Amino acid sequence: MTDDVFGLERPRRRSAPSGRVSMAMVAGRAGVSGQTVSRVVNDSPRVDPATRARVEQAMAELGYRPHRAARALRTGRSQTLGIVATTLATVGNSRMLQATAEAAERRGYALMVVTAVGDVAAAFERLQDQGVDGAIVLNEASALTSASDQPEGLRLVVVDAAADSGFRAVSSDHAGGARAATRHLLQLGHATVHHVAGPEGSFAAAERERGWRETLQAAGIQAPQVVRGDWSAESGHAVAASLEQAAAVFSANDQMALGLIRGLADRGRRVPDDVSVIGFDDVPDAANFRPPLTTIRQDFAALAEVAVSALVAEIESADGDADAGSHVVPTELIERSSTH
Repeated sequence: MTDDVFGLERPRRRSAPSGRVSMAMVAGRAGVSGQTVSRVVNDSPRVDPATRARVEQAMAELGYRPHRAARALRTGRSQTLGIVATTLATVGNSRMLQATAEAAERRGYALMVVTAVGDVAAAFERLQDQGVDGAIVLNEASALTSASDQPEGLRLVVVDAAADSGFRAVSSDHAGGARAATRHLLQLGHATVHHVAGPEGSFAAAERERGWRETLQAAGIQAPQVVRGDWSAESGHAVAASLEQAAAVFSANDQMALGLIRGLADRGRRVPDDVSVIGFDDVPDAANFRPPLTTIRQDFAALAEVAVSALVAEIESADGDADAGSHVVPTELIERSSTH
């Protein structure tokens, strides 16, 4: 585990007056008592909706920001969530980080990020030392997490974990998206669909491979030999040599699809005239590939919203406890020009 720990909190624009805005100033602007402002800040139900709206408008106009340290003393909570990731270099992790930061901010929570390589228990300890209220474990780090790693008192939501993992788990419908991708290629008339899989040990890669296999099996087609990459465009380019005879390929992510398209072009094969290629994720640049990439869209904003909502609900629940469960966020087929 690295020692890199940093908080992410988007700065908020302030209007006059300059300097720190107090509750008394908000109360004066809203025409209410300081106690009412305090109740709004602490989400007390003892404020009617019209008054709450007036106080929140005054807060926005003045640029009021609740003092985290003072609120932590009152509530016993730091209003900070932890993020555990093995890397922030992958598209999935970076997009999840951005979406989680936005979802947390909407609820008044800051983020603290810890990178963990191999030792997720140490990452949890580091977050506990920083006093976070709970943590979200991202993607590859989820495969490193077991029930024995969870420190007592640290609430967790794990992204990309099996429903029976024992954690509150949130994931995209990886298998469902893979089924949609494979069906799309079969419906275009292809006799079979080859697969560029993600790395072994990845929950998302395994689920996407499962959806591909099940769809071929249901169609009475024996699955071709899987070729495997590491999520990078470079690995997609490298496996192109193994797919020179393929007419249809489902790639487990868009980066590998991009590398594959270039690798096929290096061998004189055109997409989609000679080979149909479909990816997974719908990264922002997918529509600008040449050709524009047909892909399966993951809704990272919805995924982060579900994860943050589940974690905050557990943190703020009366008994501070919740049963483990899972939530699967739908994926969507986006048809473009790389399939034919």
